[in-house]
Amino acid sequence: MSVPASLPVAVSWTRSRTVGHFMSQRVRIALDAMGGDHGPDVVVAGAELALARHPEMELLFFGNAAMVTPLVARYPALKSASRITHAEFAVRMDDKPSQALRYGRRKSSMWLAIEAVRKREADIAVSAGNTGALMAMSKFALKTLPGIDRPAIAALWPTLRGESIVLDVGASIGADSEHLADLAIMGAAMARILFGLERPSVGLLNIGVEEAKGLEQVREAGRLLRERQPPDLDYLGFVEGDDIGKGKVDVVVTEGFAGNIALKTAEGTARQIGEYIRGAMNRSFLSRIGYFFARSAFQELRTRMDPRRVNGGVFLGLNGLVIKSHGGTDAEGFAAAIALGHGVVRDQLLAKITAAVGGATMEPRQAVAGAAS
Repeated sequence: MSVPASLPVAVSWTRSRTVGHFMSQRVRIALDAMGGDHGPDVVVAGAELALARHPEMELLFFGNAAMVTPLVARYPALKSASRITHAEFAVRMDDKPSQALRYGRRKSSMWLAIEAVRKREADIAVSAGNTGALMAMSKFALKTLPGIDRPAIAALWPTLRGESIVLDVGASIGADSEHLADLAIMGAAMARILFGLERPSVGLLNIGVEEAKGLEQVREAGRLLRERQPPDLDYLGFVEGDDIGKGKVDVVVTEGFAGNIALKTAEGTARQIGEYIRGAMNRSFLSRIGYFFARSAFQELRTRMDPRRVNGGVFLGLNGLVIKSHGGTDAEGFAAAIALGHGVVRDQLLAKITAAVGGATMEPRQAVAGAAS
């Protein structure tokens, strides 16, 4: 999984942030070296890129030591800033969450990376592996925050106004009205922390802005937010799909099935437009001349539309930090996921969001089965 491309989001996690005394500490990042479509080749190369940009990190690799060790040895700086822990098992991308939890618990690279966070040997875990398995293991090992029954994947989404948070983008399928209201509270808390907003604006994703439209659960969630009037967010009603990119609200709330489709549609559209532009620039001699004179503008556009630069989603609602990278990403994309993890640790996201949701009244409910990939 990845989030739509835009330069501003990438920059937001690479610029220096001062967060009290924490800035003097090294950020310890646990990496599932065997996760994703390309395994340790991409994970190690991405870690090397991330370390060059954030040298104050310590990287903990969990995976097949015979495969990971020679790859790490290629990069002296990475070798000196990392540790390798052997894992005898790797969760496959097509494993069901129940299978992964049954056979991979306590011995897979994915589990060991998450376990390092639980033991406080690492500040955050990053994996490009199976989304359902990663969520199941994270929930089992780390547990949820008080009052939160179902975690969500929150993504930073580039907009015409800057950035928004969109959740859930694939943690689970389906949601009742109470869960959507919970997501609104968690998303607003994250927006307050990351964007410095006193009362972030929140909208529920729907097929129209009229109160009579959409699924009953979405309409009911809107009613709950209007009646409860949470003091730390400004509920603005329903938003449509095209409102996400406009930045109409700071936080867009949806259930994981629709959120994951919206996410991948945006990513695919960005690539499609990039191909259109590339084809147009090579169509004739005059178009190539035009590209030569406007190449800096086209380079900026290409950068903004590159999904790799903003790869990664935060698992929200757990007693620990986990980042999900797109399974098919390359080294540049995985480096961006590590940078995202570095950023949320430096911003002390876990401690702040735990305090923020602690005052909300959210009763645990039975989860709806399933996870988006």
